[in-house]
Amino acid sequence: MAKPLQLAIPLCLVLLSFLFHHECLAARPQFESSQQNECQIDQLQAREPDIQIDCEAGRIESWDHYQNDFQCAGVAAQRVTIEPNGLHLPSYTHSPQLMYIVKGWGVMMTALPGCPETFELSQGSQQGQGGGQGFDDLERHQKVRFIGEGDIIAIPPGIVHWVHNNGNSPLVAVSLLDTGNDLNQLDRNPRRFYLAGNPEDEFNQKQGEGISQQRRHSGQGSNNNNIFAGFDTSLLADALNVDIETAMKVQGQNDQTRSQIVRVEGKFGFLHPPIRSSHARRTQQEQQDEQQGQQGRHDNGLGETLCNIAPKEYLGDPRRADIYTPQAGRINILNSNDMPILKQMSLSAETGFLYNNAIYSPHWNLFAHEIFYVIRGSARVQVVNDNGEAILDDEVREGQLFIVPHNHAVLQKAVDNQGFEYIAFKTQDNAVINTMAGRTSVLRALPDNVLANAYQISQEETRMLKYKRQETIVLSSSSSSYSS
Repeated sequence: MAKPLQLAIPLCLVLLSFLFHHECLAARPQFESSQQNECQIDQLQAREPDIQIDCEAGRIESWDHYQNDFQCAGVAAQRVTIEPNGLHLPSYTHSPQLMYIVKGWGVMMTALPGCPETFELSQGSQQGQGGGQGFDDLERHQKVRFIGEGDIIAIPPGIVHWVHNNGNSPLVAVSLLDTGNDLNQLDRNPRRFYLAGNPEDEFNQKQGEGISQQRRHSGQGSNNNNIFAGFDTSLLADALNVDIETAMKVQGQNDQTRSQIVRVEGKFGFLHPPIRSSHARRTQQEQQDEQQGQQGRHDNGLGETLCNIAPKEYLGDPRRADIYTPQAGRINILNSNDMPILKQMSLSAETGFLYNNAIYSPHWNLFAHEIFYVIRGSARVQVVNDNGEAILDDEVREGQLFIVPHNHAVLQKAVDNQGFEYIAFKTQDNAVINTMAGRTSVLRALPDNVLANAYQISQEETRMLKYKRQETIVLSSSSSSYSS
């Protein structure tokens, strides 16, 4: 009678393994059939942006998403620079987005549909004389968040957001758009929908054009306008209950020169609690709020409500390092356990800082593509495919981006006195790596005789191969050094 039970246990394990694997990949099945040839990659490159749009108060740079590595991973990437007092106009995308603040400080909002305006200022009665509404002393809006270097923001598809630089230096943000995600019901061409201005096309330069040229808005026709511009002006005015002149301004008919990033005229104000310290520093209250938020976020089976999502996390904080080697560096990991909204978006991220000559253990991602952006310094990077060929062997530097496809092995070594700092986006909410060196590597898991026969080495060499490296993921070198 024990035999059926013995058979049932491994069968359950197999079923659980299948369900786990299915859930990990469930967010990316829509475009799988079109990917089959796009991931036959013979060569990878570390790239700087290919397309640049100069705006009134900043610039938007995009990587060419037609390249094979971007098509394989099903992603697009942008770098946005906002000058002081610049405003990146409200917009939304059709795919999940992760935004990382590389440097600078500012404020932003994610406007959540159907949620109340919890920040409000109301002076007495709003009833004017004659029974009309008086709005001069009324101000209501959803929460505006302070953002700064090291913050990462999760923005679901269709959620309107804007960013204002209220600091004294440029604000630089790099964003990943997961166009291969199942939440995107359109094709893989990245799109951004603006609610204001007359934006230029940020992405869809025709394949085969010279990709280094800057794109200019012609100001003719109905292309490159905000989404209000497509409606009939009279119908829009009726829907908004405003006059025709106001509706024309909303549509951008009176100013064809305003693109995506505009300069704010006068003081930029909004409602917020009193702030004692400068915006240029992360306040102690903000840190306490984030820590309390982390402690209070547990999956109770109900999940977060849309109005209560926590879209921002201070990922760059050295104190929250998940992996740390004093002689080599640190890695901070962000997944759906830390930020539950990432489970629905099927995305995660990590930041890392390697000291000079330190090594990120060679590894591969079990369920995800990995997209690296170099924040500062440089590193020697090698990526190896299933044929044992190095399809990327290059020194990557600040401002460049490179992609490591799913299950391809990658090794990185910092080769700069500044070290090597990066942000990596992953196309799975709880991405797992399998390391090839260190205390938790696959080599440690294998029996000695398997290694000895596989590599034709002695027992002594086998023990050295398995046990000489005692660190886990961030590996020191005899010449590792740190320079701040």
